[in-house]
Amino acid sequence: MATQDGYGQVEKDDLYKIRHSAAHVMAQAVLEIYPEAKIAIGPPIDTGFYYDFDLGKDAQGKSRTFSPDDLENIEKRMRQIIGGKHAFQYREVSADEARHLFAGQSYKLELIEGLAKGDIDEFGNEVAEKPVISTYKHDSFEDLCRGPHVEHTGKIPADAFKLLTVAGAYWRGDEHNPMLQRIYGTAWRNKKELAEHLKMLEEAKERDHRKLGRELELFIFDEEVGPGLPLWLPNGAVIIDELEKLAKEVETEAGYDRVRSPHLTKEDLFVRSGHLPYYAESMYPPMEMEGTRYYVKPMNCPFHHKLYAAKLHSYRDLPVRFTEYGTCYRYEKSGELFGLMRVRSMQMNDAHIYCAESQFEEEFMGVVALYRRYFDLFGVDKFVMRLSTHHPRGLGKKYVDNPRLWAKTEEMVRTAMIHGGVPFVEVPDEAAFYGPKIDVQIWSAIGREFTLATNQVDFAVPPRFNLTFINSEGVEETPLCIHRAPLSTHERMIGFLIEHYAGNFPLWLAPEQVRVIPITEAHNGYAAQIEQRLKAEGVRVSADLGAERMNNKIRQAQLMKIPYMLVVGDREMENGEVALRKRNGERSNGLPLDAFLAMMKEKIVTRSAEL
Repeated sequence: MATQDGYGQVEKDDLYKIRHSAAHVMAQAVLEIYPEAKIAIGPPIDTGFYYDFDLGKDAQGKSRTFSPDDLENIEKRMRQIIGGKHAFQYREVSADEARHLFAGQSYKLELIEGLAKGDIDEFGNEVAEKPVISTYKHDSFEDLCRGPHVEHTGKIPADAFKLLTVAGAYWRGDEHNPMLQRIYGTAWRNKKELAEHLKMLEEAKERDHRKLGRELELFIFDEEVGPGLPLWLPNGAVIIDELEKLAKEVETEAGYDRVRSPHLTKEDLFVRSGHLPYYAESMYPPMEMEGTRYYVKPMNCPFHHKLYAAKLHSYRDLPVRFTEYGTCYRYEKSGELFGLMRVRSMQMNDAHIYCAESQFEEEFMGVVALYRRYFDLFGVDKFVMRLSTHHPRGLGKKYVDNPRLWAKTEEMVRTAMIHGGVPFVEVPDEAAFYGPKIDVQIWSAIGREFTLATNQVDFAVPPRFNLTFINSEGVEETPLCIHRAPLSTHERMIGFLIEHYAGNFPLWLAPEQVRVIPITEAHNGYAAQIEQRLKAEGVRVSADLGAERMNNKIRQAQLMKIPYMLVVGDREMENGEVALRKRNGERSNGLPLDAFLAMMKEKIVTRSAEL
């Protein structure tokens, strides 16, 4: 849990302080090299820091950008500043003092206005509690900041930071605002930690789901279709189908009922649910037909509430568990779109559980158990459950105004997690508008962190839809609703799995499971027979009957990361056998086809991770 220090500043660990301080040092270095630059924001992030700059325009009226040489020069100057051991000095200032201090810095002046009103922090994020306007100064550089920082610049390890990349970023994430230049850097406690992180970044480049998505022919984006709207190629569609098949099996076993809902609805539904006032900026604009306004749906829950309300329920019916793979549409800002991880069209592994208060703990922990079951299946060894709670200052604005139910449901979630022995951390002021939630963070095989999904408690919306059940005493009662999506969206889950497996999907999930490769054209007929036999058994297989040499065909199968290659020649034809080459390099010659088929089908049925 975060605590407050004597200045009312949030205490952070040493890495946070190092990275935050490095961002300030970088901003100083940039302003010394580009005195006319405008500075925006520079926060620490999970593995480093960044700072946004506006370098102005060149003589031809084009926006200036940083070059690779610029990053080297900035790094060099940063090390000189670090060597000066300049103290970080904190002070609180009035809004007028801040305006005078940052005169000519238009982005800072905009932030100061928000700070003065009390609705944003120094990074432009909405806050529930009015912040103090404060600065930190080191050497000749002073910045809007509440800290914390290291004691002096010498506490930033000069050999444990590196500037990585430059990217475009819209001011405050709004595509209607100016495009700024964002420099990303990373900083660590020592040189060894930096080297390990840089090695992980190199590995991550090879595993990048956007790169592998193209190479393995999984998905594409097209400008005529629109940004953030993925098109799934046949190979990608196979993975979607397999994930949905998995979810259907698991959820049927867990007592869920599958439902369907339309892609759009009248405005009235989202007014009633409360999503429009809280969520309007993330929704596509309405369309009007015959005097009625319609929205494409950004979530499934209001539809499921309607389905629950379609019949009377008694306590004997509960819990009611509705599940749907519904496609939803959210207008994510252009600057926030990122491959499959942040999209505008998404297929959600969504469900809503309606239960009595007495059933809550069992149902909530049943959802947590689903997460852990999937983690075991996919080999996710590291994860964090984050209990996201409300902040009293946000009641009536960011959160539904019901302090009693906020306190009650947060304690219910906290108690359930403790009773279930599930480790979790608490994060204030990040709840959903209608209740507390568990946010799930997972780490891939190379240690890269991903945000997966949430497990949310909703005490506010069921009463809006007059959802009730008759309890054991014959009295109407409002159920609690649990929102959950343990397989996230297809898009985000597949993006994670591509990088987690580096495209080497387990056999059951692989788009193409077997490639049959004849040694010469004389063996094409036998290869085709094997292909037909395996297809009849439900195997995803193809026979490469082209004119290329065998070694080239093997190479192509390896590039597509196909789990099994069956090479067939004279001996195999004569004996009804195959020569098996596994993706991992293992080989088995003289393998009877029936034996191979039995072995493979067993691994598919059990969803084995082993080849």
